[in-house]
Order: sequence, then C-alpha cells, then structure tokens
Amino acid sequence: MTSKHHRIAYWVTTAILAFVMLSGGAADVLRQSDTAAGMVHLGYPLYFMTILGIWKLLGGATVLAPGLPRLKEWAYAGAVFDLTGATISHLAAGDDVRHIVTPLVFAAVALASWALRPAGRVLAPAGARAGGLP
Repeated sequence: MTSKHHRIAYWVTTAILAFVMLSGGAADVLRQSDTAAGMVHLGYPLYFMTILGIWKLLGGATVLAPGLPRLKEWAYAGAVFDLTGATISHLAAGDDVRHIVTPLVFAAVALASWALRPAGRVLAPAGARAGGLP
C-alpha cells in the first residue's frame, strides 16, 4: 500500500471509529429513548448509559487528537472492549444477526485504524524511550 493510500485508509477507518464512538456516546449521555430501550432490553441499568457515554465521548475525541500515544492505546482498547461487549450482550439476549455482526464490523474498523496509525501516533516500545529506560 502506498503512503498516500495508507494515510487515506487510516483516516477513513479513524473517522468511522470516531463517529461511532462520539455519536454513540452522545446518545448514551443524552439518554435517547431508543438507546435507553436497548439498554433495558440487554438488562443493563440506565445509569450505565452515562458511564459508557462519557467514556465513548472521551475515546472518540482521543483517537482524533494529535499526540497522546499512550492514551490512544487505551482509547482503542476501550472501543474494542465496548464493541465486542455489545456483540456478546446482543448474542446473550438472542437478538438477530444484524445486532450481533454490526458491532463486530465496527470492532474490526477500530482494529484497522489502530494497525494503520502513523508512526507519530504509535506508542514507542519501552526500550525506545529517551535514555532507554522504561
């Protein structure tokens, strides 16, 4: 993949991930009625929406922000945990395939964004830090 195509693929996957996290976080924090109904259907308490929503908003903003490589690692991990957890929750609730596959697709998008991130957004290995100290 050329550098230009690599950059485009990174930004497309990152924009999709940020949109999913930011819009989902806003829906959670604002306690939209359909989102609340979904949480109740899955058996989660409504206060869980506020907790998830705030974390989604922070994670979506973090993947877009320049720098912050360590925080980005946490944001990507959180997105994958959230999306795979949604998959498992919908599976356990006996929901249709659409509700099970959709979060898995977005988890794959999150992993693609993480794998495609430019060198400046990658957390350096411990030995590569200044002075070689962890």
